[in-house]
Amino acid sequence: MRQWTVDAFADGPFLGNPACVVEPFDTWPSDAWMQALAMENNQAETAFLRRTDDPARFDLRWFTPAVEVDLCGHATLGSAHVIMRELGVEAPTLTFSSRSGPLRVNRHERGYELDFPSDPPRQTDVPAGLAKALGAQPVEVWAGRYLVAVYAEASTVRTLEPDFRALAMIRGEAGEAGHVIVCALSDDPAVDVVDRFFAPGCGVDEDPATGSAHCILGPLYADKLKRPVVTFAQVFAGRGGLFETETRGDRILIRGDAVTMIESHLRHRP
Repeated sequence: MRQWTVDAFADGPFLGNPACVVEPFDTWPSDAWMQALAMENNQAETAFLRRTDDPARFDLRWFTPAVEVDLCGHATLGSAHVIMRELGVEAPTLTFSSRSGPLRVNRHERGYELDFPSDPPRQTDVPAGLAKALGAQPVEVWAGRYLVAVYAEASTVRTLEPDFRALAMIRGEAGEAGHVIVCALSDDPAVDVVDRFFAPGCGVDEDPATGSAHCILGPLYADKLKRPVVTFAQVFAGRGGLFETETRGDRILIRGDAVTMIESHLRHRP
């Protein structure tokens, strides 16, 4: 059984966010086996696929080293990349059935275009302990699936050194505890917004490039900038990811590319 490591939301190797993608199954292995392999891989997410009768449709699940998650953008992009580039499926669009509903990935001039549910956040009060855990007071806080802390300066976003143990306990009005996006308008004319994503609540202190975070950031900044298309740089030190989002009603299109880094063989099957 083969497995690939793919750098997602990356324009070249050693950039973006690595995800492991396992060759599609005909039937699901046990949850315990999938969780154990995700722990062994020790990447932010390992993606598991199951074939259906439609060669362009797959069931998809994602595991961090600690838990199964409901939505993962970069491992969905990595899965589409493996199916289209490594397994040679020529469909222009793939559909993935997931715990977050149907997710579609299209071929695009930028590489791939993810069609995900939009998660427009609502503005909230600053939760108790958030500013201290992040190390700087945000100018605004918003809540969707994750908390969003907005800063006035991009330099603040780049230099934050959070207390991850404290951050893991903070939820506020967000859907999940210990998941916080930090962002600011960019000081680089190449992109509109810079951001980072901290997720100690699911065992990932900081994620290099996060599709699900941009389901929230896309509509937030589409509203702030008064236009549907927004560009983002997730500024994880040494890697980082590039995103273009387009808000379309209750859907968000997220565009980016991917690079295969490793093809491996699993010697111990479920």
